[in-house]
Amino acid sequence: MPGAGYREWYPYHGTCDPCPPIGVKKYVIPPNQYIMYQPTGLPQYPLEEALRLGTLWPALYSPYEPGCGRS
Repeated sequence: MPGAGYREWYPYHGTCDPCPPIGVKKYVIPPNQYIMYQPTGLPQYPLEEALRLGTLWPALYSPYEPGCGRS
């Protein structure tokens, strides 16, 4: 999964921590974090589709996957 817009985080678990260890947490990195500037000539979605998807540019679209952060 890492490298595909996801990152993993391993929370610290101390020896005196009363809670069970969480293990690994996964979270999504939005595509706009990888694009430092907006290149000219990016393809665009039609207006109705852009409103439904929440972005005008396909390069910045990231689908929501429920339960992605659950281990």
